[in-house]
Order: sequence, then structure tokens, then C-alpha cells
Amino acid sequence: MSSKLSICHVITRMIIGGAQENTLYTIQGHLEKGHEVTLITGKSEGPEGSLLQKKHPESMRLIEVPELIRAINPLKDYQAYRKLLSIFRQERFDVVHTHASKAGILGRFAAHKAKVPFIVHTVHGQAFHPYQSAWKNRLYIALERMAAKRCHKIFAVAQAMIDQCVKAKVAPKRKYMVVYSGMDLQAFMNAKPEAELRRKLGLPKDAPVIGTVARIFELKGYETLVEAAPALVAKVPNLRFLLVGDGILREKIEQRIAELELQEHFVFAGLVPPEEVCRYTALMDVLLHLSLREGLPRSAVQALASAVPVVAYPLDGTPEVVLPDMTGFLCEVENVEQIVQKTLLLLENPELRHKLGENGQRLVRQLFDWRLMADILEKEYYKGLEPVGEKPLIYPVGE
Repeated sequence: MSSKLSICHVITRMIIGGAQENTLYTIQGHLEKGHEVTLITGKSEGPEGSLLQKKHPESMRLIEVPELIRAINPLKDYQAYRKLLSIFRQERFDVVHTHASKAGILGRFAAHKAKVPFIVHTVHGQAFHPYQSAWKNRLYIALERMAAKRCHKIFAVAQAMIDQCVKAKVAPKRKYMVVYSGMDLQAFMNAKPEAELRRKLGLPKDAPVIGTVARIFELKGYETLVEAAPALVAKVPNLRFLLVGDGILREKIEQRIAELELQEHFVFAGLVPPEEVCRYTALMDVLLHLSLREGLPRSAVQALASAVPVVAYPLDGTPEVVLPDMTGFLCEVENVEQIVQKTLLLLENPELRHKLGENGQRLVRQLFDWRLMADILEKEYYKGLEPVGEKPLIYPVGE
């Protein structure tokens, strides 16, 4: 086997998001090692912004498959599968690495049919979850089970993702491996509060800042954050909320803020390029991460890298980085009273804030460096491709 690999990543959309940043950092790391890397993606349109719009690794080969869309669409899904199958047969990649559910299902089926030597998948977040209809959950679990039998290994960005998959009998535990999602931690650890940016955003000089970094979409927790705001402002009158992100619910959230007459306390930063998020976390005193569905929250890791403690829910992979009384606090889901209590505890105790922030910075430095992620994945690719020849699946497709 040649030391240089031909690797293909498949993902539905390259919007500005955690799974997409993870994929690009993996690609960057492997390009730097001399591997040939191709990215296959659908169109990246919408209020979330496109991660590829500004730049991407120069030597990366990009193939767009417009039929590869996020929503269930039998006709387009079949067309996307056929296109992927054709590409895999023509290109003869050593490794196909799929990401997220739709691309993961179609990509693994096509790669298996094309007899790609080593097929892997990363779970960034579950396609099945409690906030979705029962029929959709049954469908996704069934499809994930079939796709799991058509790949050699499944990575997950958090142990919680593996536990959920094993419980749903998607695949046996031995098929999974945690690979934490890498990011440019150095930028966050080195970022300092910028007085000019603070003025530009309209944040008063001495005002404490509660931040969020998330798309303004369903299940991201913005409604609960706004409902907690009156009690927080009552105790800390000069408090400001800095919301980094955009999305289809922004108008609804702005309307609710206006109903509560809290407009002066909220600052919408809008879409921020990923490489500049560190400038905004540097302005925060506390990060509120109230998402109801996440793999392992990238924004929590980024805040902790900036030495900013986090208040969040004990859902999915969040407890793996938000450690109670160590790096932040965990609250009962949508319990506004607890959210207010824990957030005020941090706002009113600078020494506690500093201590938890420092603890968090030490924790994430050890686990989330993007080059470490790329190295681990490269090692797994090599391991999976030895000995030379088709790598047998861990259990038969027909099982």
C-alpha cells in the first residue's frame, strides 16, 4: 500500500457549522501530510452561510452534487446515490469518509457497492432524537442500521453519541470510536477583548456579557434564553446578551425581546466567519448553551478555550466538557429558574468565573486540537487498510 492515500469526504452541506468545520480541518491536516483529498458536497445555501464561500484548502478537490440535499426526497436521494456510486467507481478512492446522517447513509451505501477498500463515518449529531416524530425516528434508525453494516468503522464526536447508537442497536459498541472534534484552539486561547469591537457592537464598557454562539434555529434554545432574560436583567441591570449567529427564527426572537422591552440588552452579531468567532467569545463573561440537540457543542469548547465558563443542559456530549463546578454548570432542561440561578452565580462571583474558565481551558487544550484529530483519523485509515486488499466488514451485510 502506498503511504499516500486517496481520501474522499462526503457531507450534505458546507454551511457554517461544527460538522463542516470538523471536516475541513480533517482535510487540511491530511493535505499537509501529502494525501490526495476530495470533498463531495451538495449546495450550501441559506441563512447559515457557506463555509466554502471565503476559502478552502487550495489543493483540495471539490465536487458538488446538487441532488445531495438534507431533506428526505426519494427521487433526489436516489439520483445522489447514483452519482456517488459513479464517482466512487471512477475515482477508486482508498478511503471514503462520510459525515452526518443523509450523506452518511447514501455515501456508505454507494461506497460499499463500489467496493471502496475502507469506509468510515462520523456521527456529529443524531438523526433520531426525542424532538422528532416517532415514524421519522424509526426510519432513521433502520437506515442507520443498514448503513452501519456497509462501513468498517464509525467515529463519534462524543461518547454520548456512541451510547445512544448502541442503545438503538445501530451497531455493536466495538465498531465505534470517539474522536473529539478538532478546532483551532490557539486562536481562542490567545484572543483578548477588543475595545473597538466592543464599541462597534454597542456593548457598554463595564457591562457583563452573556454570550451564545449558535444558529437561530429550532431546538437551539433561544426561546428559553429570552425567557430567562428578565430575571437576569432585574439582578444585573447593565447586562448584555451577545448572540453570535443567524437563522430563520431571528425575527420571531426579536419580536419576543421587543414584547419584553429588552431591546437595549440584546446585541445580534449575525453571521461571523469561523476564524473570527474567537474575537467574540473573548468579550463574554458566561456562555449560555441551551441547545436541545447537539453532538458535542463546539461553541462550549470554544468558550472554554477562551476561559469562559458555560451554563448548559446535561444532553448528548455536553457533560463531557461542561463539568459541574469544574468548567461550568448543568441545569435541568428548560428550567428557567435554574438557568437564572447558575448564571447569576457566575456573574456575581468573578473569582469563581475565572477558576472555572481556567479549568475549562486546560481540559479542552488536551482534547480538541485539530491536528490531533487529523492524526488520529489518519492512523485509523492506515490501520483499516492493512493488510492490502478489501477490508472485511466487522459483521456481514446480511446479518
